Order: sequence, then structure tokens, then C-alpha cells
Amino acid sequence: MSILEIKNLNLSFQSRDKDYQALYNVNLSLDSGEILAIVGESGCGKTITAMSVLRLLANNAKITSGEIIYNNQDLLKLPLKEMTKIRGKEIALVPQDPMTSLNPLYTIGSQLTEIIEVHQGLKGDEAKKVAVEVLERVRIPDAESRLNSYPHEFSGGMRQRVIIAMAIACNSKIIIADEPTTALDVTVQAQIIELLKEIRRELGTAFIFISHDFALVYETADKTAVMYNGRIVEYSSSSELFQNPKHPYTKALINALPDFNSSQLEPVEGQPPSVKDYFPGCPFEPRCKYKTEICSLKFPPVYKINNSDVVCWLYK
Repeated sequence: MSILEIKNLNLSFQSRDKDYQALYNVNLSLDSGEILAIVGESGCGKTITAMSVLRLLANNAKITSGEIIYNNQDLLKLPLKEMTKIRGKEIALVPQDPMTSLNPLYTIGSQLTEIIEVHQGLKGDEAKKVAVEVLERVRIPDAESRLNSYPHEFSGGMRQRVIIAMAIACNSKIIIADEPTTALDVTVQAQIIELLKEIRRELGTAFIFISHDFALVYETADKTAVMYNGRIVEYSSSSELFQNPKHPYTKALINALPDFNSSQLEPVEGQPPSVKDYFPGCPFEPRCKYKTEICSLKFPPVYKINNSDVVCWLYK
């Protein structure tokens, strides 16, 4: 059963001369306890899609149409006061850089207990007890004494664990993990991913997992959406997508991965388009090896191929 549905989401950035569309009819669904990955190159719309769920957008960003349904209510229509109650408690965020969320002037304990006090209504020793419990859950040793530590006294991996502890402190139903392992070494990456899987198993938490790392996505996600130029170009189960990629962009990304059996890399030629670039047809057409005449003239519809949604004229 879907706990979150994004329906025909369109978003634009307003500038002095005109509005530039950044998201085009994005459709995604997330089931309870499921991990949904969103992949693609930088600037393709992954993070802005996730931030739209929390309505944490830049001042010049405007959602022009669509719905974001959570627990049978459209988050885009909620008053800001009601939305504030959902952020952190129902839907939490694990950012790419934990130092953007942790205040260096306050101890880990004061920041963690504040969240517990605000969203759970606990005070004093009760809030502290929960704080210790969630730090222990994310495997921070000597958790009680570490409440008195400041963010700079933790390693990068430990700071990321603190952010995850904040996300689960109020039993969030959904956690948005925005490239949570990018700045970490490979060993710590594996530990963080295993921790997220453990939280999913034990608490039934659903995840939106944003990443550039296809290997992590393949090992972690139940479903994967591939984004390009603000559009979902392929969407299916992760096993189907990686074993039988259909969109030329998905194939290009997978072919660009290092292969231990070959010294050759096959990079994706060209660069992703800017939000200011307009394409009457498929925006991937200038970089595509399979393009035909229609690709530059008209944007393709969604084709359903073996339980996959693919936006490409190859499947006409």
C-alpha cells in the first residue's frame, strides 16, 4: 500500500525575465517499508523532487501543478503550521552533508533532545533517555557521554549516524536520504547502508534514496527511478532496471560503470542540459546513440514494457 504518491508534479524557478521549468510531470509512489531510489546526473532534478515533498524549496521555486499525497492528504495544500508538524516527525531528512543540519555551537545531546521534546512532548530525563536509545540504535559507542560532545568531535561517519538518529528519534514513517554516503569512505559507506536496511527491517520505515552510486542502489533499493532534465525517463523494480535497462540514458549510465574485466570506460558523451535549455523533443537526443528523426521534434510518451515505465521513442 502506497504511503506516499507524487502525481504529475511540475515545478518552475522564477527569474526576472521568465520562469524556467525544472520538473515535468513527475510521478512516483512509495510503499510502506520500501526503498525507492532516484538516480541521475547532477542537475537532473533528484533533490528538488525530494525537497518538494517536505516543501523545503528556494524562494524562487514554485510548484505549478501536481499533488503529493501522504496519508490521504495533499501536502501541497496543507497550511505551513501543519506541514511543520510533519517535517521531522512523519517525514525526516538525512542530508548529504550532516554539518548543514548540525549546529556547531550546540552539543549533540541538546540538538537531539530538542527534536524529541518538540515532536514527542517529552521533557528532561525522559527526552534524554530516548536520545541515548536512538544513539545506541545507530551504534554510537558510549552514547550517554557522547550527548555532551559537539559535532566537530565526531568523524564524518559518526555525524551521519547522528543525523540518522535524529530521523528515527520520532519514529518517522519516511526518511529522505539525499546521497547520505557520498563524503564517506567505502567501509563507512557499507556500514551506513547496512544501518538504513536495519532500520527498514526493524521499524518498517520507507526510504527515498537519492544517489549517484549505481552499485549502492542495486544492492539497496526495491524500485529505481532514473531522472533526466527534470523528467522520470525510466521507472521499474531495481532488479529489472539493472538487469535489463531500456532507456538509452539508463544504458549509458550503467555502461559507464567501471568493469574489473576491462580497462576501458565508456563515458556518457556530452553534458546534462541546463534548466534554461528548451527541447521540443527528447532532451537526451543530443547525447543519444539511438536517436531518430522524431526524437528532436516531439517528446515521447510513457511506454509500459515488462512492468517498466520507459519514456523513449524506441518503444513506439
